[in-house]
Amino acid sequence: MRFVRGLATVLSAGAGTAMLTAGPVLVVRGGRARAAIRAELRSQMIAVPGKESAAEPAGDKGRDEGRVVETGPEARAYAEVIGRNVLRATGGRTYSQVSAELLAAEGGDDKLAEARRTAFMGQMLRASLLNAHQAWELTSLVIGLGVLLTGTGAALVATGAALASDR
Repeated sequence: MRFVRGLATVLSAGAGTAMLTAGPVLVVRGGRARAAIRAELRSQMIAVPGKESAAEPAGDKGRDEGRVVETGPEARAYAEVIGRNVLRATGGRTYSQVSAELLAAEGGDDKLAEARRTAFMGQMLRASLLNAHQAWELTSLVIGLGVLLTGTGAALVATGAALASDR
């Protein structure tokens, strides 16, 4: 029984120490990644259009006018605005649908060609913003896991210390 208790003490303290080391590293790395995402979004200077722009539905105009997109949730919200605008500009058609129509017209329709360019550019910007949002969400997971590891590690170190003191 004494051997088992000693083993439990060593394992608890060892695992706890490893978690207490890894947890803060995850928190710091997640925080740095989040700061890098924010800096990249800020450097792109993507601003929510003003009231005079048709880029937002009537109910959304002015609410966030001029605000620069800096966070993952803001990037996702603006990506949704772009998605609606692309559908509006293409008559509710996706890039692939417009491309298929242009191919069927053998490339001779300037209006379809412009709609395809608009859809392509809009979807690329939308995809980039959604990637920023996904990366932001991943940093939330990393930070949360770091906090969880730190707390669990502290509990395991305390358990190991309690087991060692009862010998």
